[in-house]
Amino acid sequence: MTSSPLPESGAPLAHFVSTAPFDPYALKEMTPAQIRVNSASQLRLMWWKFKRHKLALASGIFLAVLYLMILVSEFLAPYNLHSRNVDFIHAPPQGIHLFHDGTFVGPFVYGREMTLDMDTLRRVYTEKPDDIEPLRFFCSGDPYRFWGLFDASTHFVCPAKDGQFFLLGTDRLGRDVLSRIIYGARISLTIGLLGITVSFILGIVIGGLAGYHGGIFDLVAQRIIEVLQSIPSIPLWMALAAIMPVTWSPILIYLGITLILGLLDWTGLARAVRSKLLSLREEDYVLAAQLMGAKSSRIIGRHLVPGFMSHLIATATISIPGMILGETALSFLGLGLRPPITSWGILLTEARSVSVIAFYPWLLFPTIPVILVILAFNFLGDGLRDAADPYK
Repeated sequence: MTSSPLPESGAPLAHFVSTAPFDPYALKEMTPAQIRVNSASQLRLMWWKFKRHKLALASGIFLAVLYLMILVSEFLAPYNLHSRNVDFIHAPPQGIHLFHDGTFVGPFVYGREMTLDMDTLRRVYTEKPDDIEPLRFFCSGDPYRFWGLFDASTHFVCPAKDGQFFLLGTDRLGRDVLSRIIYGARISLTIGLLGITVSFILGIVIGGLAGYHGGIFDLVAQRIIEVLQSIPSIPLWMALAAIMPVTWSPILIYLGITLILGLLDWTGLARAVRSKLLSLREEDYVLAAQLMGAKSSRIIGRHLVPGFMSHLIATATISIPGMILGETALSFLGLGLRPPITSWGILLTEARSVSVIAFYPWLLFPTIPVILVILAFNFLGDGLRDAADPYK
């Protein structure tokens, strides 16, 4: 039988692959790109596929920046969360300017004066073109308590001394809308992460046990899932949120809302885990682990679940927007978080009246970050799902 020559002495064998199914000596050199792909781990392959999804990559960067920003919300907000400017109630947004009369001045806003329209009893704000108020950066402004740990007063941007800077306007108490949106991001974004953690744990545990053991436990779990999925989400959220005592502190309310969102969102994840384990529990490596005396919890946690963890992460990512919307809806209806805690849902309670929206449309600005975050999580989830799919 003829055979191709062996590789030269010193050449790495990994650079050669068999070209004939029945000739072990027929080797062909692989290209560097093929070597790179064949030696890559599953996570690296997922990352390469995820990078090709440009929209998902941009969404991931956007969300990462947002979650980093909530670590320093006090520093980024121009004003304290509860600072009131009684002279500028329901003031419209201000524009940032760089030039005045053709001369470069730097970032500044024009001062404004307020007059009362006696016919409509509305406050009317007019700019004073000669009153230039330069913006200050990395400056001392409203005092705050950073994460409740220590006192500070440094802000990224501040108005001029005795000036004003309301980029997104003010509310009915003269509080800066931009500052309150930045503070509210900390609650609205973290409640989704905490809620999905509860949902993730319940979904894996209940779905894993149902799929691995089957029997009565699987039957009961499936009936519970069907009952929960048959009830409309928002009325069920409202009913559970309404029974929380009014005497609870804001922190307990926050934890209660998180638990409600997590306890009602695990059903879809549990079904996905169950269906996957039903097919994997018959594999040879599961039988080998059983013969070696491994417990069910170890087989599920160490052998079965890691095999499709990438799909679970993608599913969890898509579920986070639903929890953010759930908190926003409950707070908007007055059944969610309560002041002094501030979230995007609480900010939107200012715009529940049609007359308020007609006269002060800038109070709807908190809907913009809600929409952007929901879209970003959906795009990120789509990208992770495609990257985790071995057939794409």
